[in-house]
Amino acid sequence: MAGRKSKPKTRLKVIPLGGLDEIGKNMTVLEYGNDIIIIDCGLAFPEDDMLGIDLVIPDISYLTKNIDKIRGIILTHGHEDHIGALPYVLKQLNVPVFGTLLTLGLLENKLREHKMLDKTKQHTVVPGEKVKLGEMVVEFIHTNHSIADAVALAVHTPVGVVVHTGDFKVDYTPIDGDIIDLQRFAELGKEGVLLLMSDSTNAERKGFTMSEKNVGKVFERIFEETPKNRIMVATFSSNIHRIQQIINAAYMYGRKVAIIGRSMLNAVKTASELEYLWIPPRTLVDITEIKNYRDEQLVIITTGSQGETMSALSRIAMNEHRQVSVKPDDKIIISASAIPGNEKNVIRVVNELLKKGADVVYGGIEDIHVSGHARQEELKLMLALTKPKFFMPVHGEFMHLSSHRDLALSMGMNKKDIFVMKIGEVLEISRNEARVTGTVPAGQVMIDGLGVGDVGNIVLRDRKHLSQDGLMVVVVSMDMEQGLIVAGPDIISRGFVYVRESESLMEEAREMVLKALQECEEKNITSWNYIKSVIKDTLKNFIWQKTKRSPMILPIIMEV
Repeated sequence: MAGRKSKPKTRLKVIPLGGLDEIGKNMTVLEYGNDIIIIDCGLAFPEDDMLGIDLVIPDISYLTKNIDKIRGIILTHGHEDHIGALPYVLKQLNVPVFGTLLTLGLLENKLREHKMLDKTKQHTVVPGEKVKLGEMVVEFIHTNHSIADAVALAVHTPVGVVVHTGDFKVDYTPIDGDIIDLQRFAELGKEGVLLLMSDSTNAERKGFTMSEKNVGKVFERIFEETPKNRIMVATFSSNIHRIQQIINAAYMYGRKVAIIGRSMLNAVKTASELEYLWIPPRTLVDITEIKNYRDEQLVIITTGSQGETMSALSRIAMNEHRQVSVKPDDKIIISASAIPGNEKNVIRVVNELLKKGADVVYGGIEDIHVSGHARQEELKLMLALTKPKFFMPVHGEFMHLSSHRDLALSMGMNKKDIFVMKIGEVLEISRNEARVTGTVPAGQVMIDGLGVGDVGNIVLRDRKHLSQDGLMVVVVSMDMEQGLIVAGPDIISRGFVYVRESESLMEEAREMVLKALQECEEKNITSWNYIKSVIKDTLKNFIWQKTKRSPMILPIIMEV
């Protein structure tokens, strides 16, 4: 049969390394033959039991092993859960990064902080552009999200087209007037989509996500109803469209705008330089100048919508901010919904602001936030337009992924063609079949200060132990040749009991340890390890009997 394409023997591998069964650290690997492309490289914020951990990034050990195959990292948009891990990952994988203008602009701020800007190869792309990476061609498609310049990807591979939506919603009245390119998704659907990977964050929610324009109308109404008071708005620094609407409302009502919070200042600077944010002349004032204006002339835009301890809004709420303190009757708008796990922090900040007499407006009271993620009707539209042969829900906890699977089933897809995956699983796809064939190493790498991955489960377990039960250190000086106790044992305790009020308990504990050591002495035992374990066991049993607690016990033997 002349002219017929021969079937490719190689299968396409799709390997999620993050973003499934969790919110954040999104990262997906597409591998065909000798070529690998990586979609997104995000971080997650630590859970409550990760004591002292700052950030969590994906485990990239599979990629470091296959570094010669990697053709590039493709970014869908500039949110932390999609670009935040790049400064750490690029130190190990120095590969080109592809993204739209604002996405790379926000990334540059991070790379500059990590002193990596000169070492990183960045390529700016525009929606509609195609980039050839090995045997795969990546096409960028304009979408709407809660950050400007978001794109979906159509990856053209020898076995077929893979569509990855990135985070998206369908907004018919977006702030920049640029509607999601539904026509391109429909064309791809007509040509044939092998696999659709689609955002599941709001898959449980019925209906459509409201347009960002709705928030603008609410801002205008609140500004109109607050003619005399100072207004503060807390929102995500990356939500440039939201910041634009706050600035528009301020301009409309003749107010000056001051900005606080490092990430907010960076985002506003980058977005206005790249012309994604329009700030009318003489509207912006420095935070140090706010004392020169009356309350009704001011709007302050700040970070801290998630109640983060070190953010500007938290510091203002706790009276710890140098330039801004809460005045009674300040109107404070928290224009974001709490990310799961942050609810307590947000409530804490709201309570503090209310105690100081502020009028606080948040999600339950007004529609001052809309999601950047598609709800059920938009997700169904994406499935209907692309008509994929296989479907893999991405980005979300298991409950979001399974809701998205149910949507696809309700639209007539076959259960065997839908893959609710776990991170590390390998989905292999040919033109006609797809199946999970194995796993690669995947999981969490924890960042604590400058340490990347040097804190693991054992260190966390110790931290938990210390935080719950405290520590006891037993110091003994011994003549090891003779096996004789020269001094001690001395017992030092931290976080266990207040020593001054428990002197009899500590003295009794010391006697017990001394007695056990004297027994070792009589038996001529000189093995340090054995003596240490005797000290540990004796003290552990005694303390448990007396207090029903088990502090961490550290025996220290000093040789004389």
